[in-house]
Amino acid sequence: MKRRRHRWSTIERDLRTGAGQLIAGVDEVGRGPLAGPVVACAVIMPPDQRAIAGVDDSKRLTPRMRVDLARRIQARAIALAVGAASVREIDRLNIYHASTLAMRRALARLRTAPDHVLVDGRAIRALTVPHTAVVHGDARCFSIACASIIAKVTRDRLMCALAERYPGYRWERNAGYATQDHIDGLAARGITPHHRRTFFRVSQLAFDLDSPMALDSIEIVLADVAASDGPSDAGCADLPVISPGPRPDHAAPDQQAHL
Repeated sequence: MKRRRHRWSTIERDLRTGAGQLIAGVDEVGRGPLAGPVVACAVIMPPDQRAIAGVDDSKRLTPRMRVDLARRIQARAIALAVGAASVREIDRLNIYHASTLAMRRALARLRTAPDHVLVDGRAIRALTVPHTAVVHGDARCFSIACASIIAKVTRDRLMCALAERYPGYRWERNAGYATQDHIDGLAARGITPHHRRTFFRVSQLAFDLDSPMALDSIEIVLADVAASDGPSDAGCADLPVISPGPRPDHAAPDQQAHL
């Protein structure tokens, strides 16, 4: 097995020398699922402390490892915030622009302004802040990996909460991805307000796409997640509650996320 990250990357050390000490790592999860929002995290880790042992790209970690590391990251972070773009926004904007919107929301909620931003993947012109893009950054940079873990744990807990409202799709297990149990749920129960309509070929579906939609805001869902003890499923019960961070006073009306 590949040895997991246990130190700051050269990229991060060089940026601290040239751009400033406070580097915000940003990453998102949830581009590929058929259901649920896309969730992003921005996190500033203390530059004068060693990297947390075991932190790596969230996809390389087991659920139990992600939960343990998320608690340690949350306890140590100088600033941490999450943002999301709703299913309606994904369908309206497309997944690329919705992911960028989620990142912008996360950055806007940070209590401490970073000196520079590191993002996973390629440069994003619409991000509107100076940043350095690192391909496979969640596997190469400590701060991006921290953001990846927090975003994944947050979205998993959110999907667990939605699974209680919409049983039968096994979102508490598949997080909205196109697994066989999710497909079986779609065949048996049809599409929900939290499915991404643009991710389906409508001609292949026998579902009622015009059923009434329950328009819950992502903030309400996050509040429900924070207030709940989680469903009885062991995959959800141990997920830590992560606050989305403060809402910026300057947020524009179109930055409100609705499901």
